[in-house]
Amino acid sequence: MEQTISSQSATSLPTLAGESDEAGSSRALVERLLRHPDGIWRQVALDRELGRLNRQLVAASSVPLALYGAVLGSSNSVLQAVASAVKLPALFLLTLAICLPALYLFNLAFGSRLRASQTLAIVLSAIATTGVLTLGFAPISVFFLLSAPSYGFFKLLNVVVLALTGLAGLRVLVSGVAKVEAEMAAQSGATQPASNRTLLRAWLVVYAFVGTQLAWTLRPFFGAPELPFELFRELEGNFYVNIIQTLFG
Repeated sequence: MEQTISSQSATSLPTLAGESDEAGSSRALVERLLRHPDGIWRQVALDRELGRLNRQLVAASSVPLALYGAVLGSSNSVLQAVASAVKLPALFLLTLAICLPALYLFNLAFGSRLRASQTLAIVLSAIATTGVLTLGFAPISVFFLLSAPSYGFFKLLNVVVLALTGLAGLRVLVSGVAKVEAEMAAQSGATQPASNRTLLRAWLVVYAFVGTQLAWTLRPFFGAPELPFELFRELEGNFYVNIIQTLFG
């Protein structure tokens, strides 16, 4: 058994070393995440250089989210664009900071072998995927901002974009947890723990609600063109009521 594990690890290590070198830049890491995510899951499962990987994932998620935040804020002013460029990545990372302990502890209670750094890497991979996919919609948002300058439509368009790319990121999270646990079981020769999908889905619902409420707290991200620049607004109502008013008001 030990010889089998050693041979599997030896086989994996050269690949991971090459991948680690390739991940020297955020762009290489993003390409690796989109094209060959199994390499990242294997690195997470082996718990190799996760400190470096997590720092790179923070950069890989923050940069595209900041650029997209600037697009959102440009509906109001340059100052709003700069503020939104800071607030959008902060929104995702603060939501992660609030919700990650619950995910890690509940996974631990239900038999998961994932360490805190491994859990962090999987969630950051999901956020980085969301950020890159979101940035891909930036030209579309700019096009509608310039050609059909309707603030209500622009806001709804980007809420839909963020919702769709967020769902894509959550799929990466679910897939990543399953694949990392499977890889860890294969490396150790142990039985793979039954993945508690219900628990994970419940956490995703909590994550979504925390994220939307935090977005409401940090607003505005857009800013109506006729309003002056605001860094933050007074807390009133909630995100869901505002969307309904935008749709039917």
